[in-house]
Amino acid sequence: MISVGALLSQQPAPLVGIDISSSSAKLVELAHNKAGGLVLERCAIEPLERGWITDGNIEKFDEVADALRRLVKKSGTRTKNVALALPPSAVITKKITLPAGMTDQELEVQVESEANQYIPFSLDEVSLDFCVVGPNKSSPGDVDVLIAASRREKVQDRQGLAEAAGLKAVIVDIESYAARLAASRLIEALPNKGVDAVVALFEVGALTTSMQVIRNEEVLYDRDQAFGGAQLTQLIVRQYGFSPEEAESKKRNGDLPDDYASAVLKPFVETLAQEIGRALQFFFTSTPHNRVDHILLAGGSAPLPGLTEAVTQHAGAVCSVVNPFEGMEIGSGVRMKKMAREAPSYLTSCGLAMRRFLQ
Repeated sequence: MISVGALLSQQPAPLVGIDISSSSAKLVELAHNKAGGLVLERCAIEPLERGWITDGNIEKFDEVADALRRLVKKSGTRTKNVALALPPSAVITKKITLPAGMTDQELEVQVESEANQYIPFSLDEVSLDFCVVGPNKSSPGDVDVLIAASRREKVQDRQGLAEAAGLKAVIVDIESYAARLAASRLIEALPNKGVDAVVALFEVGALTTSMQVIRNEEVLYDRDQAFGGAQLTQLIVRQYGFSPEEAESKKRNGDLPDDYASAVLKPFVETLAQEIGRALQFFFTSTPHNRVDHILLAGGSAPLPGLTEAVTQHAGAVCSVVNPFEGMEIGSGVRMKKMAREAPSYLTSCGLAMRRFLQ
């Protein structure tokens, strides 16, 4: 069975992580050097046309499979094993508490019995997996177990996509879990190794900005907003009369008229910073928390000029752009300048690639 969630994989063999979003597919391959440090062997991005992937659903299977084949070829990898991910909306997760010391078989029986209470469809229709998170804080003789379940067809869609691209899906994860795994390295680099720090992670996608607030690896709050980089493309279309495809291409290449920075980019950056500030206000009003210590920005729009400063101003917290490859050795096959420019887009695919080293 395919793993779903922050789940175990006995896959020491090479593995690529591929993140498929509404606007692009991103591939990352990692290795360990002799000292046990992470090495970025390969990374590549292949754009997807709007409508091919909608709300995590594959609407144009053949087109996405072709794009994955191009992505694999572009990256130069020969690795066939792949970790993919589903959006959180496609997966039900539940943390339960069970007695410590149970065998794997006993755990499996218990998990299936518990899962029946939380999953609104027959267990025959789902891919189900679980992992022991650790001892329960309030009950020393018990352990916390994370259950993750998704409709089988959703998992099979990802499997089929991998097969059509000549790959083998050995892990199907959850996008937000993979992003957190990659972000955990960056949080550890904060003062005091990030212990007790309240960190807000924003991933600005094409259509959606997802927010997770994390403290000591625990998610305090998460929320998605229907706002993203596609709005900037629409503003460019309206301002200059380009087609959406032209606007997207010119945005990526920086090939825009002289007044772009003042007429289009600056107002968009201000609006995006306001959206992030508003999301943080929702967090403060709906939880006991009243501060964040650090804001991390990921996604294709994260490096926009002036965005970190605008977010800091609106949120009153230190803000930085994510580079999931920070502190890694960079392999000879990676084009440094291109990687540095695109790094914030690779957060989830980097987390998927890191699954290779989780036993």
